[in-house]
Amino acid sequence: MAVAKLDPIDRRILAELQDDGRMTNVELASRVGISAPPCLRRVRTLEEAGYIRGYHADINGRELGFEVQVFAMVRLNSQAEADLATFEGRCKAWPLVRECHMLNGEIDFILKCVAPDLSSFQNFLTEQLLRADNVANVKTSLVIRVAKDAPGLPFEVLEARLTRHS
Repeated sequence: MAVAKLDPIDRRILAELQDDGRMTNVELASRVGISAPPCLRRVRTLEEAGYIRGYHADINGRELGFEVQVFAMVRLNSQAEADLATFEGRCKAWPLVRECHMLNGEIDFILKCVAPDLSSFQNFLTEQLLRADNVANVKTSLVIRVAKDAPGLPFEVLEARLTRHS
């Protein structure tokens, strides 16, 4: 299902669930202006089509003791597809790596990492990341503060674009 196949109600359902994934189906139906049974069918269809990948709580890591957030810029020795896939697999297995994005340019991957403290991150860096096969070098940047952390997608931008093109 491409975005063009989503009608305004589907997009509104997605936007509402993105803002509050815990609301009841009855509340969601009320917010998007349809009755509960078709709303539930639409949500199930959106889930099956892959538009909704899951429902998650937004956990405050600092409150749980994850005081350190670091971005690690990784350059590999080889960019052969098998080597890229191997590195991605390693990233998926490392608990401190929360996001892994392949980039083009001088850096092959950027990793978003969290750790309880600097020594925990340093141990991960020196004992695992730098020792991983095919890693040429790693540059890290410690997050000092976060000015914006907006999960999800800007539905208002999508709606404005669709309105201009219709």
